[in-house]
Amino acid sequence: MTDLPKADVSPEKEPDISFLCDPALEAHLPPPERAGRFLPEWFRRLEREMGLPTASGLTAMTVKGCRPVTDGFTLGWIIPLALDVRIVTDPLGNVIELDWDKDFGFQPVERHHPAQVGYPNPPFDWRQPLKWMNPWRLVVPDGYSMLFTHPLNHFELPFQCFSGLVDCDRFLPTVNFPFALTGVSADITVPRGTPIIQLIPIKRDGLLKSHMARASTEEEAAEQAAAHHRKHNEESVYAREWRVRK
Repeated sequence: MTDLPKADVSPEKEPDISFLCDPALEAHLPPPERAGRFLPEWFRRLEREMGLPTASGLTAMTVKGCRPVTDGFTLGWIIPLALDVRIVTDPLGNVIELDWDKDFGFQPVERHHPAQVGYPNPPFDWRQPLKWMNPWRLVVPDGYSMLFTHPLNHFELPFQCFSGLVDCDRFLPTVNFPFALTGVSADITVPRGTPIIQLIPIKRDGLLKSHMARASTEEEAAEQAAAHHRKHNEESVYAREWRVRK
């Protein structure tokens, strides 16, 4: 195993969230980091501008120029896979082999029983669910839950994680991450350091719980129309005026 540098935590400031692991594994695990450190290669390579004009004459942008998408990439934290994992499936997508470095001292993946997701019925009729095992326990402030979700906008990953909300201020065990493969592939290796789950803290007393659905008033419709016109006729108006830095 290759030793890794410890996470840089300033002694002057108590962290908002702490990730705790087995001391025997600390030097060998890739640490959780802010989600923006895990931008996928396809997104990094993408040009921001398409080289074409929009209907209103502005510069046409790719998804890299979409601030809501980039904010999704950078929201919260990512837990990376602890070590390389090989997954072998049969032609129907049933998992027949799981393999990793057994000397590492940590089991990174387990099987779920197919009946737990309704096998043989859709949508998992041909896919056996698996579970990423998590070496990190979370310590969060009182009143906070954690949304665990598939890494946002990471379409390159060969699996899809279930999403779940855990009250991590009260839950002391580690949280593990059920997932399913997204295709039938005879033999794949998911490399160490691959982002496997995104963590987004949620303050429970700030949750919005009531709603209504109704027709817009004339004033609201006019306001929306004016904003729509600005969106399509002013360069970067969302980034300049509407986006709040996260």
